[in-house]
Amino acid sequence: MREPAVYILATKPYGTLYVGVTSDLVKRIWQHRNDAVEGFTRQHGVYHLVHFEQFRSMVEAIEREKELKKWRRAWKIALVEESNPDWRDLWPEISQ
Repeated sequence: MREPAVYILATKPYGTLYVGVTSDLVKRIWQHRNDAVEGFTRQHGVYHLVHFEQFRSMVEAIEREKELKKWRRAWKIALVEESNPDWRDLWPEISQ
């Protein structure tokens, strides 16, 4: 799954959210889950992949990340619930 992506991680349903961008989704989520990345996600225990969108180019992915980071929390929650109403951790689906 090596293509540009924007992703949202959560601590739990309606918990702390994190929006990120990457060129390799599987590798990046693995890094978050294994505390290989210092910063916000490690500090706050934000490890569950609850939403992701893939793009053709990194430029498109970065533009989308910037857009999502400006969104209100309620809008991000609505986005997650639109595609993942049960707030399932999507890691098992992408890591196979």
